[in-house]
Formats: sequence, C-alpha cells, structure tokens
Amino acid sequence: MATLTTDSGFEIFYQIDDFSDPWSPVETVVLLHGNAESGDAWRAWIPPLGRHLRIIRPDLRGFGRSTATPEDFPWSLKVLSDDLIKLAKHLKIASFHLVAAKIGGTIALNFAAEHPELVQTLTVLGAPPSPKNSLAPTVALWVEQLRKDGLEPWARESMRGRLGSRAPEKMLEYWTQLMAKTPLSTQLGFMKMVPTLDVRPALAKIQCPTLVITTTGSGLGSVQDTESWCKLIKDATMLVLEDDSYHVAAVKADETALATLDFIQKHSS
Repeated sequence: MATLTTDSGFEIFYQIDDFSDPWSPVETVVLLHGNAESGDAWRAWIPPLGRHLRIIRPDLRGFGRSTATPEDFPWSLKVLSDDLIKLAKHLKIASFHLVAAKIGGTIALNFAAEHPELVQTLTVLGAPPSPKNSLAPTVALWVEQLRKDGLEPWARESMRGRLGSRAPEKMLEYWTQLMAKTPLSTQLGFMKMVPTLDVRPALAKIQCPTLVITTTGSGLGSVQDTESWCKLIKDATMLVLEDDSYHVAAVKADETALATLDFIQKHSS
C-alpha cells in the first residue's frame, strides 16, 4: 500500500495508474476527490486518462484509506495544500495537471492560486468556490443528521440531489456505500471547515489554463453564478453539460474525462 507519512504522523494513501507506453515520456495528473469520498471516485476516469498520463489519486487526509482525523482536527485549506505539496515532493514531481471535483475543486482552486509554479493546468468539476455562501445552511443540517444517524443514512438521503434525477438506483447505492466508508470523526471535523470557505478572492491569482465544468441544473450554483466567478480567472474555459447533478465527474464520467484529457493535451508542455 502506497502511503505518505506527514510530519504529524498521519498516513496519506495514494494510488498511481500509468498505462502509457513505457518508451514515451508522459506528464502527471493529480485527481482530487470530493467530500466523503476517496481516490476510488475516479475509477471510470482511469481508462481514458491512463493511456496518456501518469495518474496520481490520493485519498485526502482523513478520508478513504488515509488515517482518520479526530473531530477536533484543525482543518484548513493550508493543511490540505501542504499535503499535496509533500506528496509531489515525495514522488519527485516538479509540476502537474490538477483535476478536482466538488469540494475537491474548492481545494484545487485555492491550491492553483497559491502555488502557480506547481500547476500546469487546472480542471474543476461541480466546484463551489464559496461554500460559505452556497452550502452553509445545508451543512448545518447535515452535521445534525450525521450525529444522529451516521454516514450511510446521510449519504443515501442526499444522494439523489448529488447525482441527479437521471442516475439509476444501482449507481445511487454504489456511491452511498463509497461515501459511507468515511470515518465519522473525519466527516464531522471536515464539515466544520466547509461553511467557512470562500476562495473567490484568490481566483485572480490563478495563472494556468483552467477548465470549469458544470451542469445546467447544478445544486451548487446556476450557470450564471458559475460564469460570474469563472470570469475572475485569467485564462478560463467553461463547459456546461445538460444535467441536474452537481457531481458531473461521476454522472458524465466518459464525457468529462475525455473533455479534460483534450484540454490537458492542448496545453501540454
């Protein structure tokens, strides 16, 4: 099992997928998952990306197979950014393409703004730049439900809104079980941070080509809202897909993976 041990003793699990030709040099892409997920959230993306790129899939601190964090852990975007920097150094990666979904996109937007030298391109899917404005009331209700019922009932009840009206029941159940694996202490602590986040003031600092993917009926923000903050990024392209899910990386995995690969290849060094 591949892990990185942080200075504080937490282990961060990661997977490497590389199905490129061994004789050809390839660039690296890092995939960041969303809340209560793991690197397994990118399963469907591996075939289209893996032939052309070296894929790094970390389980963010506290999630998946990484060490669970206590409820009182001092979460911050800096902590999450530092973990990604340490992972890049550990794997001797000078720079990489960064792809992230949902709250992982919030983390990635901040990372690209604060560490432009490390990010070649940025792709965010269903990313809320200001959970402070878009998610705060919902998060308060979620925390109450999590304390009462735990992860699985919360994930199941909220899954239709996450994956949209067109997602089949078996898909809803798969993602429910994936999210239910998250340690409750990690989830409760992480959720305390979410309503404090607003990375919009940093968006103008992003220097790399950026692809923003959303849907026509995303519950995390209208197309107009997304356009308004997308314009704050110096070199941003927006892709809007017809759907009412905000987890577009999951419900439209083939389409978004290929669009991301095309974007990366167009801006590859």
